[in-house]
Amino acid sequence: MSKNQKNVLGEDLEECSNDPLTGWYRDGCCSTDENDHGVHTVCAKVTTEFLEWCKKAGNDLITPHPEFGFPGLKDGDGWCVCASWYTRAVDAGKGCPVYLKRTHEKTLKLVSMEVLKKNAIDLS
Repeated sequence: MSKNQKNVLGEDLEECSNDPLTGWYRDGCCSTDENDHGVHTVCAKVTTEFLEWCKKAGNDLITPHPEFGFPGLKDGDGWCVCASWYTRAVDAGKGCPVYLKRTHEKTLKLVSMEVLKKNAIDLS
């Protein structure tokens, strides 16, 4: 699972989604390594607005691609989103909710904690 990787709060990384199965390793977690050049580390609860913006901007997360094990996403799905795409979406006013406990600490190299907290749905 998370192999002791940490979230943006410095705690053990929690599972993002198993349905649909997400993650760089397709293990349900936003774990990462040096080969993950897209930095798929933001656990987002995607919205229709976010998905439609991504598609128009050139990152189609809606259309299924079963040959790659990708089901296509819909409103409310949990997904490990690329940190750079998340930043672009926020800058365009199309950011979606995120789970801090499920978002990898490496995200902080590309997205500020302030932005993440503003969009967090698991901040107590």
